[in-house]
Amino acid sequence: MNLQDLKYLIAIAEQQHFGRAADACNVAQPTLSNQIRKLEKSLGVTLLERTSKRVSLTHVGVQILERARAALHQTQEIESIAQSARDPLVGPLRLGVIPTLAPYLMPLILRPLRKQYPGLALELWEDQTHALVEGLRTRQLDAALLATPAEASETTEIALFREPLLAALPQDHALAGASTLDETTLADDLLVLAEGHCLASQALETCGASSIPGPIPRNAMQAGTLETLVNLVAAGYGTTLIPALAADSLRRLGIVILPLANNPYRTIRLASRPGFPRPQALRALEKVIRSAVCFAEPSKAPETGMVSPKRRAATGRPRGSQTVTTRVRGPQKAVENRPEIPPQNPK
Repeated sequence: MNLQDLKYLIAIAEQQHFGRAADACNVAQPTLSNQIRKLEKSLGVTLLERTSKRVSLTHVGVQILERARAALHQTQEIESIAQSARDPLVGPLRLGVIPTLAPYLMPLILRPLRKQYPGLALELWEDQTHALVEGLRTRQLDAALLATPAEASETTEIALFREPLLAALPQDHALAGASTLDETTLADDLLVLAEGHCLASQALETCGASSIPGPIPRNAMQAGTLETLVNLVAAGYGTTLIPALAADSLRRLGIVILPLANNPYRTIRLASRPGFPRPQALRALEKVIRSAVCFAEPSKAPETGMVSPKRRAATGRPRGSQTVTTRVRGPQKAVENRPEIPPQNPK
């Protein structure tokens, strides 16, 4: 028995199919099948129930799978500790990002991150909050950028910035000529993202629509992506709220974007595991994000909002991007004594 055999077993458990598991492991299916049979023979038990259509774990297979995952996680921790001792700013950093943030923040930070820390290899995983928190818990991710508290004992968080929420209206909407909007005026025709997106609940709460009896939204229009949602707005199906970082990109779709009277916002957080052995890599990411994104504070900062965004002119929106591995799948704690991370100079 070796670690590769355990990886094969985990892949089969996740894919429930030998062919897909072999593809995930980048090996031929006969190789994977033979190794699993050898593993079963060495252990003296049957790990899998095989049928012509699918494969599933036996009772003892489930028990061994749990320990196989733990063993691989411990191995990864050993490798990370060793890497950290050599150079914590070199090597992969597996970062999860929510879909309403990734397309708009990542272009701002990829080039500066690559320039300042060329040894840091970012692996990007875009998914909804619950999946990212689970990825942190199972150590599939090192860190995640979220817009709501993770509310998991296995994570720690730092607040990076407050991102204002803005109103998006059709160009011919009755309120399109206003300078600012009261959030509650949008409640009757508010469109939101599909269930599971944190921006949906934030929009409903901001506009007071969550307290309205009956199905929400009434027109049953929900979208899986922010761009689809804004296309519905542009076509006249309703209004919505968008995060400020997305405004420049989404304005081209033919909508009117207005600030809201009570300056609502969402707090973007960097979540990670408390025991992550390369905190310097997280501080490097934090430093780049804070430098790339800046929103103007209101003269009297209310507890629930901010003024319209004002991005630092020097940052721009770079067209280049770092080479990343991308997987798209379906109480804040302050970190004390965070050391200043100097930029790396390419050798």
